[in-house]
Amino acid sequence: MVEDLVIAAVVAGSAGAVYAMAAARVIKQYERGVVLRLGRLRERIRQPGLTMIVPGVDRLRKVNMQIVTMPVPAQEGITRDNVTVRVDAVVYFKVVDPAEAVIQVEDYRFAVSQMAQTSLRSIIGKSDLDDLLSNREKLNQGLELMLDSPAVGWGVHIDRVEIKDVSLPETMKRSMSRQAEAERERRARVINADAELLASKKLAEAARTMADQPSALQLRLLQTIVAVAAEKNSTLVLPFPVELLRFLERAGHGEGEGEGGRGRDTAAGTARGAPEVPPAEHIELEPADGKDATDRTGTADAADVPNAPDATDGTDEAAAPGWAEALGRAGRSVAGLELPDAPESGTGRTGIGHP
Repeated sequence: MVEDLVIAAVVAGSAGAVYAMAAARVIKQYERGVVLRLGRLRERIRQPGLTMIVPGVDRLRKVNMQIVTMPVPAQEGITRDNVTVRVDAVVYFKVVDPAEAVIQVEDYRFAVSQMAQTSLRSIIGKSDLDDLLSNREKLNQGLELMLDSPAVGWGVHIDRVEIKDVSLPETMKRSMSRQAEAERERRARVINADAELLASKKLAEAARTMADQPSALQLRLLQTIVAVAAEKNSTLVLPFPVELLRFLERAGHGEGEGEGGRGRDTAAGTARGAPEVPPAEHIELEPADGKDATDRTGTADAADVPNAPDATDGTDEAAAPGWAEALGRAGRSVAGLELPDAPESGTGRTGIGHP
């Protein structure tokens, strides 16, 4: 009898131990437990620690409450400005309602991954290339809103979304490199032009100061000589005042004007002293070799001389001495001498015509 009681107690204890081992569950600190009893959701969410369920009746689902880092596969798309790019991103999310994450969606991880890929492609099509490269914060916020709207009903909260990399075609990379180089060159030229403008203003101010104080220019010249002499070279610097060059230039201009005036006076006097040739329609010329004088008749009128200037006029002062000599020879020819050819002048060959 006693032995039967002992055996029954041992069997009951063993059965209780087996039941306890089958019903006991351990939930970790970062997890929450959702119990489904005969397929129906139990309202109470099991907290971390040791919990008991009915074996064969209850089913415990553990849900991770940690933040999940999920990479989004690279997606190819065409931007709004028709540039083909390849963009990949990363999504940070966590479960805030374990019951909704178990009941509302079959696999919340897969659902979030697919939603992230479609949203990323949508963002690529709505954005420009410059926005993808430089304005990523705004795109990240837009992508986060697109993901968070459906994820709320799944008991999932999207913590943040980051665009990791934007891959461009090689031709686009070269084009952007040339554009950046041109932009840097433009900025360098603008900076150089501003520096030249500022330097010119300073130089103009310095020139006005030196014009007011001539000794400042001499001091500047001495400073330049000291700077050149500081180097070890065989160059000999001899300062030549600029004022002396200006004085010599003014003196040269004055001397040239004086010689021009004296030349004009001499030409005018020679022209006024030239003998006048009386007009004659037909003048018999005495030949020097005894030939018929009628063959050598000519008109000695001054009007027959082509392009003959007025001797008293001062418009052609350089040719006045030559014309005076020509008129003198014409007078001697009229008196019975042989008529030679007129000499050349500065304006061309002239002579007395024969009828």
